[in-house]
Amino acid sequence: MRLPDWRSALPGPPMPTVDEVDFRALYSKTNYVVETADGWSLVITRYRPVKQAFAQPLFGEPLLLVHGFSQNRHTWTSGQFVKNLLFFGVDIHILELRGHGKSSIAFQKERAERFKRPLPQDLDYGWDLDSYFLYDLPAAVSGVKRITRRERVFYCGHSMGGMLGYGYAGIHDDFEGLITIGSPADLGRGFMLLRMLAHGSPLLAGAVDMTLGGLNLNRRAASLGRSLLAKGAGAFSPALQKRLEPDAPKPLVFNAVPVDVVLKWAERQLSQADESALYQRFTRKLNRLINTERVSRDDIRWLLREGGEREPRKVIEQFARWIRRGEMVCYRTDYDFKRGFGKIEIPMAIIFGDLDPLASVESTRSVYRAAKSEYLLWRPVKGNSHVELTMGHDIRQICYDIKNLIEYTRTHRTRSPALPRLR
Repeated sequence: MRLPDWRSALPGPPMPTVDEVDFRALYSKTNYVVETADGWSLVITRYRPVKQAFAQPLFGEPLLLVHGFSQNRHTWTSGQFVKNLLFFGVDIHILELRGHGKSSIAFQKERAERFKRPLPQDLDYGWDLDSYFLYDLPAAVSGVKRITRRERVFYCGHSMGGMLGYGYAGIHDDFEGLITIGSPADLGRGFMLLRMLAHGSPLLAGAVDMTLGGLNLNRRAASLGRSLLAKGAGAFSPALQKRLEPDAPKPLVFNAVPVDVVLKWAERQLSQADESALYQRFTRKLNRLINTERVSRDDIRWLLREGGEREPRKVIEQFARWIRRGEMVCYRTDYDFKRGFGKIEIPMAIIFGDLDPLASVESTRSVYRAAKSEYLLWRPVKGNSHVELTMGHDIRQICYDIKNLIEYTRTHRTRSPALPRLR
């Protein structure tokens, strides 16, 4: 027996499904810039909801989305994540952290030239996780509050973005609700390969530095030889000396990992080998972080081509240090994220894939146990790993989790729940 459609019982115009609505009819899109205290200009992309004929229960509720490691705004836009939230009327603000997407290094140079101001001191990939936490997040949250004229906003972070959210919620009162997607609270717990890489990273970085140092020495020696040759030629012809004089070689420095280059190379291989054994072998290798059965190949290729960014060496080294020491610390201020978990009292949803080696029951348990939230959701998404949580076939159920959290918060803004959670 087929059950009746619940939407037919609602008053007013027929309620469409999200698939029946044109995405472009749901929003007006703008960009705005926020300035950090250390001189960066960050771009936030806003999808402002447009009023529809059907009910939009969350209309105008501001939600700040923050991407993860080496990603950009396409974390959220490569699938239908944004569309599903706009369907409910959510006012979406997507931050791109320093050096990522529209908040690029080139954009900083353009702004410096336009406004006649100095460039950020850490422009050449000199920033770390503390920079994101101490400067980028506060600037973005203040910007969303200013634009929307709200005292508090909702926050959703994927992977690293959610980890930053854990720390921020423990010491600030700017969030009405916190949603993390694929964000571990104990990075590396239960993931032996990642732990081995973290412990071996100092040796690996040292080897890279030594290799580059040798190359730089050879280049300087070759440049010196050409310079001496040019001086000898100058005894006969100053013009010839000028032609032979070499430019000073630019030192090779390991300050960033070219994740974008690697991902674009992978996308080109996939585009040529969609139905071949190469594609199958490649996707099996990726399967620990992407379950290719839960996301379309077109979306994978789009994210590989457009969604990758260079990530500073210092960010990776700080992650490795966290893993080796079993901690989450802002080293510039000595603030311990984990000590702040017990101060999180806002509604919180901790969502992760049941196949995800990074964010799992094991690696998210500590924040779930410590948080004091009345509304506290902690759940895996069946059949999902890490990347496809914001772009795969199951994003609709995740968006409903977000909807439920925001609706709960709206309902209890002025009154506490009738049945408080037992401690």
